Amino acid sequence: MKPQTPKTLKKRLNEEQVRLLEASFDAAKKLEPERKFQLARDLRVPPRQIAIWYQNKRARWKNQSLELDHGVSQVRLEAALADKRELEKEVDMLRAELRRAQDMLIAGGRVSAVSSCCHEGGGSSLNDDSANWPNVEELYACLMPKGQNCPVSEVINERDYWV
Repeated sequence: MKPQTPKTLKKRLNEEQVRLLEASFDAAKKLEPERKFQLARDLRVPPRQIAIWYQNKRARWKNQSLELDHGVSQVRLEAALADKRELEKEVDMLRAELRRAQDMLIAGGRVSAVSSCCHEGGGSSLNDDSANWPNVEELYACLMPKGQNCPVSEVINERDYWV
């Protein structure tokens, strides 16, 4: 074992010194030369030791900040993925509704087939000129569960229904 010289001896900081350095670090993350010498004088340690402590503390602080940021990003990602899954379910449901409506149109060949599936069972309000095109209100009423009203009056363009 080598004899320890003053250069290899490492003076550890006591709890009170660390507390003072922590408070100083909380006040300012960057160590100004004037502050370094003042801390070295107050703590009775070499200025180099203060500088190294600050450098190490900044590195640990940065890693902790990155870990926190990563955790927050992970939570946001999981929430976005959950939203995406819900939207995909909704899209699948809407596609199934659209296929069902298209199948009803194809199967009946005429709008009267669509009208007959409606909950109230009312007749078609279409005239003979437009017999090959469905009345959007009737078609949507067929797709809606019983008891739900469709705000069809808010529909701006029938073309919006045919994706």
